[in-house]
Amino acid sequence: MKELDPLLHSQLRLAVMSILMNVEEADFVFLKEKTEATAGNLSVQLDKLSTAGYISIEKGFVGKKTRTVCQATPLGRKAFEEYVEALKEYLNL
Repeated sequence: MKELDPLLHSQLRLAVMSILMNVEEADFVFLKEKTEATAGNLSVQLDKLSTAGYISIEKGFVGKKTRTVCQATPLGRKAFEEYVEALKEYLNL
């Protein structure tokens, strides 16, 4: 059986990737609300996904407020799809 990607096996990182697979992009506030994560924990997990090349992060401004926008990269999409396929194998689906 295929090994599960340890980077995606984390509950919060898996939740973030699941959200990003279904939208073109999502900002930090949206991800924080949907995952019910703390800002600090979400920030750390986004950095891990970004370092792995699974997501891209763009920081900018809307007026005077900072805005952080995340997108799943092609590598991240492939890794997520492979993770789901591996899970299906484990579950005999």
